[in-house]
Amino acid sequence: MFTTGQLIFAALFFIAFVAIIYFSYRKDKRLHKKNYKGVIWILISFISFIIILFLIKYFLKN
Repeated sequence: MFTTGQLIFAALFFIAFVAIIYFSYRKDKRLHKKNYKGVIWILISFISFIIILFLIKYFLKN
């Protein structure tokens, strides 16, 4: 389905992409801790809301 050259390119592209994302995040880590303090509570609230919606759907269906 894919040629050897395409597979090699995909593998190298993936490795380069992950490396760039890792180093970019590492560089901005201190800034993210400062600017996004408390964001975990928003994530927990959002996930809880989704779970509550699924529970309501489940209980109303039965």
